Amino acid sequence: MEVYVPDMYQKSIYTIDYQKLYNRGIKCLLFDLDNTIVPIKMKTPSKKIKNLFNDLKEKGFKIIIFSNSGKSRLKPFKDELEVDCSASSMKPFKKKFLKVLDEYGYQINEVAIIGDQLLTDIFGGNKIGITTILVNPVGKKDLFFTKINRCIEKSIMKKLRKKDLFVKGRYYE
Repeated sequence: MEVYVPDMYQKSIYTIDYQKLYNRGIKCLLFDLDNTIVPIKMKTPSKKIKNLFNDLKEKGFKIIIFSNSGKSRLKPFKDELEVDCSASSMKPFKKKFLKVLDEYGYQINEVAIIGDQLLTDIFGGNKIGITTILVNPVGKKDLFFTKINRCIEKSIMKKLRKKDLFVKGRYYE
């Protein structure tokens, strides 16, 4: 069950202490897109997101949008935020995680994934050993497969709560 426990749990991408991550040696941030950065229906990034990503780049982070969505969904965000993207990442499978590590030359301890799902973002990141950060979904709507994942996620969270390994709403760094 520990493979579903995030290293950090924060309310949103805006409440994460990025300086603390940087001080811990994190150089690359993999951001999930849908319901982590924006709701699933949003087609372009907001000014607030642009400001956050510009600030993170100025601090020295490499930012990669790491999503199971296709290239056409990611392209407006890639262009407007001036970041790299990994489309069709097939989270939680290891292949694209390892490809990013290899392609960009990062060590496992230099990368963190930030996402809203235990079954894709957290499980995938924990399987290869990168820092995992769970945030609450920013939207109420989910894609069909995500709805299925959320049902499974509820069951996992219930088991984690019983073992006092993770409690939804109890944020930590």
